[in-house]
Amino acid sequence: MVAGTGDAGRAGDAAQQATWASGRTADLNKDNPRAASFRKVDGTWTVEDSAETYLVDRWSSGYFSINQRGEVVAHPSGDPAKSIPLIEVVEEAKGEKLRTPLLIRFQDILRDRVQKLNRAFVGAIEEQGYAAPYRGVFPIKVNQLREVVEEIVDAGKPYHFGLEAGSKPELFAALAVHDDPESLIVCNGYKDRTFIRIALMGTRLGKKVILVAEKLSEVRAIAEIAAEMGIVPWIGIRVRLQAKGSGIWATSAGEGAKFGLSVAEILSAARILADAGLADSLKLLHFHIGSQVPDILTIKRAAREASRVYAKMHRAGYKLEYLDVGGGLAVDYDGSRTTFHSSMNYSLEEYAADIVFNVKDICDEEGVPHPTLVSESGRAVVAHHSVLVVEAFGSIDRVPDGRLQIDSDHKLVHQLREIEEEMSSRGLNETWHDVQQAREEAQKLFEVGLLDLEDRAAIEAAIWKLVRTIERAAEIGSEGEDDVPEYLQDLRAELSYQHLCNFSVFQSLLDHWALGQLFPIMPLHRLTEQPEMRGTLADITCDSDGRIAKFIDIADVREELPLHPVGDGPYYLGIFLTGAYQDIMGDIHNLFGRVNELHVFLDDEEEGGWYVEETIPGNRIAEVLQLTQYDLAFLQRTIKKLVDAAIKRGDLKPKEGMRLLGEYENGLTDQTYLTLPD
Repeated sequence: MVAGTGDAGRAGDAAQQATWASGRTADLNKDNPRAASFRKVDGTWTVEDSAETYLVDRWSSGYFSINQRGEVVAHPSGDPAKSIPLIEVVEEAKGEKLRTPLLIRFQDILRDRVQKLNRAFVGAIEEQGYAAPYRGVFPIKVNQLREVVEEIVDAGKPYHFGLEAGSKPELFAALAVHDDPESLIVCNGYKDRTFIRIALMGTRLGKKVILVAEKLSEVRAIAEIAAEMGIVPWIGIRVRLQAKGSGIWATSAGEGAKFGLSVAEILSAARILADAGLADSLKLLHFHIGSQVPDILTIKRAAREASRVYAKMHRAGYKLEYLDVGGGLAVDYDGSRTTFHSSMNYSLEEYAADIVFNVKDICDEEGVPHPTLVSESGRAVVAHHSVLVVEAFGSIDRVPDGRLQIDSDHKLVHQLREIEEEMSSRGLNETWHDVQQAREEAQKLFEVGLLDLEDRAAIEAAIWKLVRTIERAAEIGSEGEDDVPEYLQDLRAELSYQHLCNFSVFQSLLDHWALGQLFPIMPLHRLTEQPEMRGTLADITCDSDGRIAKFIDIADVREELPLHPVGDGPYYLGIFLTGAYQDIMGDIHNLFGRVNELHVFLDDEEEGGWYVEETIPGNRIAEVLQLTQYDLAFLQRTIKKLVDAAIKRGDLKPKEGMRLLGEYENGLTDQTYLTLPD
């Protein structure tokens, strides 16, 4: 199996980015000068242009595209003939009184992802003559929602696809949902006596439960509790490999990893089990190289090292049956197909083929049986299935509105007008330096009290007008992104719009805030129109970190997203590939709770070919207050006392007081996010 080209692929794809950049032209929209970056030479715009701008074909894996009306459509089964316009789903949600932010789950995508993963391993096993089966498990920490787990379990039945639990609550859920006696329940994470007893109860109930020991004390505890309960356990051991991980989660592997036993500790664990009469209970060797591993070479090295440990243990008399390669199967969030942390330089089929090949190669060399292969691919199974829909309801622009006329005779205003008039003879660099000097002088004058507010406003307006003109002229003169002057690239952060969006980054995209994880983001409609501005997205939290200012790109990371102006009607944006971790890891910063949710299924018998199977309202204000120990009766009683006191003082009339009290009590049932007008 040959590895991918790595970061070289990212540089090679720059040619496609240059193709996009070559569409620039001097035919500027004077009302929206930043439109230059997205303006085509012939002035037309098609859905194909939008698909290229937002890289839809590169990250969507065939599950999303744009129809001829300029709307994003989903293809949950991967069949382009079966499509669901996301705007229609949003409208149906509004009919159910569910507003944005809205999470749309396409359950058919979950089914398709499970099938693709299992078929990739089955195909690789058949092609290479591997002598044992594949028994994958879904790590429910990636998305513990019951509807998601149940769909995966049902889709995985033909393949005996099981579950992985990394905590006591997850184990309790897994035991209840798991219903295939041939599939596995793999128990990872640190364990107390309750965890071990409940896992062994699953064994008593006829389930194939494997307790993976993370430290030697757990091996002793499992042996002791199994003897107490009279149960023969199935035990696994996680090995701490020398192989290093890659990407954001690289520290999950290697000698400094949080979990796993050294080779010396593994041998001690095996002796502990032998002394307890449980030598045959050691069934599985486990390793984990990290989440979202972008480079296939990392996976190959880890697979070969773990296979060697497995083979040596087997030759030493430990009759292991399973090799668990852990997680790490990545998702190409940015579509670059490289070793960048938000991408991957391999396909699902290559991943499966490389795992099978390397394990088989080592085992054949050592002359030991091929183990049953287990993987814990969660991100690759669930990431694609959910889309977060947010509504932009306004924008912030650093450049003052041209309709605001401010008169001033200050000398700096006259100087700036002269600079603008002489711009063609001065050149862009000199003009920019003159603007900088005027800006600094104005600031100093204001600091010492020699500049009043009216003059400062007039100077700022003149400066920003000039900056806008410089930006426009620089983009006209540049051949591509690399040719844009450095000072202009620095200016763009100041000049870009901020679209205000009704959602919370901390609740719905925590990985973006905490780890810089990139997600594909694009408008859900108006994709037959040219995007007229560049901008970032600001949420409605009171925290300045509540924003998205990093976006996917082939050659690099964009700091701005092509956007349309927010008009009279709603402007919907979709944040894609959010199905892994984001649902569970959200933080109720500012007490913004879970968002409204719809579960959508394909159905040829339904009008339009789809239907909404379930709606789940998001948290109401009362619910998130109760989560933070605010008793509702206390809140209502306290406000009533305040209203009664105001009535006694004569500040409120009784009727007005009761109306205000009613508004407070009714407001507790409202959603935590903004209720935007239709």
